[in-house]
Amino acid sequence: MSMRPIGDDDLQGLVDERLDTARKREVEAYLDSHPEARIRVERMVTLREDMRAAFAPIAAEPVPARLNLARIVEARRRPAHPIWQASPIWQAMAAGLLLLVGGAGGWGLREVVSPVPTGIEALAQSASMNYAVYAPDHTRPVELAAANRDELAGWFSARMKRPVAVPDLSGSGYRLMGGRLVATQQGPAGLLMYDDGHGARFVMLMRPMSVPGDAPMRAHTTETSNGFAWAQDGLGYSLVGAADPTILHPLANEIRRATAKAI
Repeated sequence: MSMRPIGDDDLQGLVDERLDTARKREVEAYLDSHPEARIRVERMVTLREDMRAAFAPIAAEPVPARLNLARIVEARRRPAHPIWQASPIWQAMAAGLLLLVGGAGGWGLREVVSPVPTGIEALAQSASMNYAVYAPDHTRPVELAAANRDELAGWFSARMKRPVAVPDLSGSGYRLMGGRLVATQQGPAGLLMYDDGHGARFVMLMRPMSVPGDAPMRAHTTETSNGFAWAQDGLGYSLVGAADPTILHPLANEIRRATAKAI
């Protein structure tokens, strides 16, 4: 045994299946004598499997032809100045073809050249995607129940490396169901779920932003949900639900006030 202390990185490494054999044995031995840590790891493994199942259809899609390695290599081997460029006739034909397909082709290529979302836009996208995965789930919508509010706050704070709060919205008629840690392209995020006691649910996602400071609240929407996203002291928040924006906006403002007081 190396006697090196077991930390959060080791637990996450076990969940991600990236520990070497020796370290894996040490972590598993640690879990045998720390049942609370084992429960936490088991929940993280469940989250991993849920995410894999949710995104399996995307992972199973064939690689687009434009990203085929053989095609890329062949394209790079072609002459930099094809012979047709030297011919005025070919140049005229090419110009006509570009005019003919330019409109439709440009629209068809919009997804290829669209930039990857960043900042508040990326935050809003992550919140909407996680809402779509977990809000309809009636078996395990959350990892830790509302009774574990303090544990949730501690868990989120440890993984995001800064103190976070769990807002109480009972005064507005919404109860905390619980929460879970989720993965985003920008790193771990905390996801809290609330409901109104009649089946209507919404989620709040929070994660550190790459740029410190504040960002004004912005509305965002998808085909199935509405939401509001903002940043406060370098921590991003996004509230998402199927409710009308006129219902969600006051709740978003309440969360912003509550978290400003708590942090």
